[in-house]
Amino acid sequence: MARKLAFDRILFAAVLLLTGLGLVMVYSSTAVLAQKQGHSGNPLFLKQCVAAVLGIGAMVAIMHVDYRLLRKPVVLYAGLCGVVMMLVAVLFGPEINNARRWFVIAGLSIQPSELAKLVVIPYLAYQIERKRDRLDDYAFLIPAVGVTGLCAALILAGKDLGTATLLCIPACLLVFLAGISLRWMLAGGLLLLPAMALAIFLQPYRMARLTGFLDPEGDPQGNGFQLLQSLIAVGSGGLFGLGPGHSVQKLHFLPSPHADFVFSIVAEELGFFGAMLVVGLFGVLLWRGVVAGQGAPDAFGRYLAWGFTAVLVIQGLMHVSVALGLSPTTGIPLPFISHGGSSLVTSLVAAGVILNVSQHG
Repeated sequence: MARKLAFDRILFAAVLLLTGLGLVMVYSSTAVLAQKQGHSGNPLFLKQCVAAVLGIGAMVAIMHVDYRLLRKPVVLYAGLCGVVMMLVAVLFGPEINNARRWFVIAGLSIQPSELAKLVVIPYLAYQIERKRDRLDDYAFLIPAVGVTGLCAALILAGKDLGTATLLCIPACLLVFLAGISLRWMLAGGLLLLPAMALAIFLQPYRMARLTGFLDPEGDPQGNGFQLLQSLIAVGSGGLFGLGPGHSVQKLHFLPSPHADFVFSIVAEELGFFGAMLVVGLFGVLLWRGVVAGQGAPDAFGRYLAWGFTAVLVIQGLMHVSVALGLSPTTGIPLPFISHGGSSLVTSLVAAGVILNVSQHG
């Protein structure tokens, strides 16, 4: 059993700081929207608070349950089957924002693609540990690629290229760290890049995002609008920001300022130093996640910690890259900070697993 109270306090503090900052930014970026919709309170902020309480509770609970429970086949495969069924079922649900990504139950939205990250990483860690000496054999490649590819394909079918990509990149990184042959990595890249290009070209709205990214000034009121408004927000913040709650771009200029572009509002209200604080906290998460994996007593724990660390940090990097105009718009939330109950709870659960592994170092 894990030693009680021996978890990584630096990592724990970084996660709580990110979550607390996220609640502040969600309140700031949704207050005007709530007023416009005629609400006396702020229902989006209240939902985020509920998700934070549930997520922190789940994180603390997971810290006190041995992570090796996830290695048991009955737990692992039950989770996989449940998530795959949810990913299939959501495709037959109603479209929300031109996509099929969410279940709405009793007013709460659940995003199965977020849950997919919680089962694919343990599955890959399990396969790596069992077949460490056969990573280049089809005995490892077929189940690893099959499960990851199936989940990514179902997510993509729900018109969520960003999350499908987010699932594949940490998976590739994990098997690379495990020592898979470079030829298989190159082969995977040669398959993934054309598949991503095809997914972009077959959907007009994705092509519009790409052209808006490449030349935002060419269509400032259309395809380039989001990126230009994001850059205005980032530039307006200066070194110290306009102050919490004083963002101008959230006033119906920047689309989805509480979710897809929350980092832009962080930079506008808290300035360069506030934005660097967020980036620095993700740097701490990367550092302590790597240390937790290095100190794990077995291969499963090592790749479990590294896998979840990769998911959180790469997702954060993708979100920040969009806000700064370094990559096309993906709709990827910023872990712990963007509005979204599924994203917040999933991020806190992933952090709980890393913290659990850290107790065994």
